Amino acid sequence: MYRRKWRCQAAVLVLLILLVLSGCGSDSQPTQTEEMISIVFCHNQPVGSPEDVGAQAMVEKLKKELGDRVIVELYPAQQMYDMDTQMEKVQLGEIHLTLQPTAVVSPIADDVKVLDLPYLMPVDNEKQIYEVLDGELGGELLNRIEGTGVNGLGIWYGGYKLFTTNGPEIHSPADFQGLSMRVLPSSVLTAQYENWGAEAVPASYSELYSVLEEGIAHGQENPVQTIALNRYQDVQSQMVQGYHGVMHYVLLTNTAWFESLPENMKEAIIEAEEYGRKEARKAYAAQEADYIATLESAEGVHYYELTPEEIEVFKASVQPVYESQTAGSQWQMDYVKRLQEAFAE
Repeated sequence: MYRRKWRCQAAVLVLLILLVLSGCGSDSQPTQTEEMISIVFCHNQPVGSPEDVGAQAMVEKLKKELGDRVIVELYPAQQMYDMDTQMEKVQLGEIHLTLQPTAVVSPIADDVKVLDLPYLMPVDNEKQIYEVLDGELGGELLNRIEGTGVNGLGIWYGGYKLFTTNGPEIHSPADFQGLSMRVLPSSVLTAQYENWGAEAVPASYSELYSVLEEGIAHGQENPVQTIALNRYQDVQSQMVQGYHGVMHYVLLTNTAWFESLPENMKEAIIEAEEYGRKEARKAYAAQEADYIATLESAEGVHYYELTPEEIEVFKASVQPVYESQTAGSQWQMDYVKRLQEAFAE
């Protein structure tokens, strides 16, 4: 009788110990009811660029919010795939998150191309751009991406693009006559340079340095960090800030994958995207002067900004681009007008 009672007490004691041990581990280990996710996140920009700083901040925010429930593999600088392949892979669901220029997104969502129209953005006023594109108008544009297999979570600022050339100075549209300018494959960017009398040469990001080095194109356009970090100043002698356009990026996720997640995980990703987007902007503001100094100090390089009068001449020249690129879409024409009105306010 005593032995049976002792066995019963021992069994109860073991059960209590197991319950205590399982409770102690609940803070760091997911329970059977919690889902774990693995995220592959790719982008094109060099390590340490403002875009990469924002992507890293987004990853850290996700880890903080979800803990051991999330594993994020971040691949910057086209380490996993080149730019175009990243876009394809996120549509297929093999990549879960990617940060891509609007010119790369527009082939699958044509309305996105409006952000690449020349002189649509206010000149030298990042704050206005943030306020408008973080608001309802930015959200409306992201909604136009739906139905393509990907969702747009946010519009990231990549800086005003510079014109660069190897030789000719650019002070007016006429200075582009006879030049060849590398562009991302984009109808808007092609129309922009053809409107100014240049030949547009589509080429991938990964090929850009060699395209410039070998003289396949006389010039190109990119923000200061992209130029400095990729050392385009080694093969380009003229760097001109004309505020003609902004390199916008869209943070994209595969639609089917995202919709399959529990609501709290979706919310965590949305919050992390906003955090990363703002951290990227802070990094850009902190680093921009250093990148400009890098270009200004490069041997044989002339960095300059167009005068307000020169900018007005450029702005007056681009109306044919707007007409040709938005003529087939009433929404695009209306949206451009509403953006211009928002910036004017």
